[in-house]
Amino acid sequence: MEPRRRAEVTGLGTLQSGTCQRVQLRVRFADIAWTALCFVLAVWAVGSSVGAATGMTAWAYCAAAWILLVVACAMRLTTVQARKRI
Repeated sequence: MEPRRRAEVTGLGTLQSGTCQRVQLRVRFADIAWTALCFVLAVWAVGSSVGAATGMTAWAYCAAAWILLVVACAMRLTTVQARKRI
């Protein structure tokens, strides 16, 4: 019987180009980035809304924050739905 050969492990191991784990890693990084962007925009939108409600003239920042938040959340949802279709 021939002894089992050990696969040569390089620096990246299962994260080498073309592996399933590498694709999953990219998807995970994209999820983290979209979530972070939505969180930052949500904090900015709520903060600017509070500032605008207390009488400060921040209505333009408030509107921009809410518009960007809606666009980012919509893009995140479409990427998730497109990924499920594949």
